[in-house]
Amino acid sequence: MFGIIRRLATAGTLAAALATSAMPVQAEPLPSVKIVAPAAAGGGWDSTARALQEAMTKAGQATSVQVVNVPGAGGTIGLAQFANDAKGKGDQLLVGGLVMVGAILTNQAPVDLSAVTPLARVIGEPLVVVVPKDSPLKTMADLEKSLKDDIANTTWAGGSAGGADHILAGLIAKDAGADPAKINYVAFSGGGEALAAMLGGRVTAGISGYGEFEGQIKSGELRALGVSGPERMAGVDVPTLKEQGVEVELINWRGLFAGPDLAAEDKAKLASAVEATVKSPEWAETLKARGWTDYYMPSEEFTAYITSENARITEILKSIGLVN
Repeated sequence: MFGIIRRLATAGTLAAALATSAMPVQAEPLPSVKIVAPAAAGGGWDSTARALQEAMTKAGQATSVQVVNVPGAGGTIGLAQFANDAKGKGDQLLVGGLVMVGAILTNQAPVDLSAVTPLARVIGEPLVVVVPKDSPLKTMADLEKSLKDDIANTTWAGGSAGGADHILAGLIAKDAGADPAKINYVAFSGGGEALAAMLGGRVTAGISGYGEFEGQIKSGELRALGVSGPERMAGVDVPTLKEQGVEVELINWRGLFAGPDLAAEDKAKLASAVEATVKSPEWAETLKARGWTDYYMPSEEFTAYITSENARITEILKSIGLVN
């Protein structure tokens, strides 16, 4: 009897040992990471950087994470500074995305995304079109009529020139039958400034990610007219643009970049920490809370995606008169 028990115990110990050896071993957390948000506080890149800061530490992927804001010119100032300062450094990340692709083209920036290392695409976010609470515009049809009747006096507030917000405003104007090259678009370097312009009634309409305006939409200070995604956002009672006959769809993506000339080992460590973070329960909670969509794409695929996205955005910007 005791022999059977001993054999069972031995077998159990062996099984436990085998199970343990098969489990993935968590890598040591990175000692410190600096994330550059190339925009002022309050915008999408800033909120993405700070959400990653929290998730990376909670998920045990970094001991210390610092966020640094470098605003200006649609992220191209921060990009140029990062390309210089982060060269060969395995502890620095830059947040960028669709907005930066457009800003590089419209600003004819001397430094583009080929100067840094694409590490991972992380989130996608539909944009929302809003108007102040006292606006006479109740639907997208009302807004398109305003654009067609008087495009010069239909003012927009959004992020930097040539970015996702600007692109969407141009596409909506084009759909309305107005000249998208004549839109009256006021670019702000941070979401907080654009929000203030809308709440103050100084513009006709505004565009940003839903998460940035959620509080004001729920409180009734802003009225959401439509979202730019292929379908309605979960738990959000705002129709898509296409539901309302506006044949426009746009997803604002954001990703992470490392510095140039990075050692393969350093790149692998950063990529592993980012992947573990965006696949963690902590990040899942962040996505749900902010209305973001998981849009993860690893480095190699993301590098190819950047090339195709640059070509796509170039054609869109040409069609709405923002680049030659």
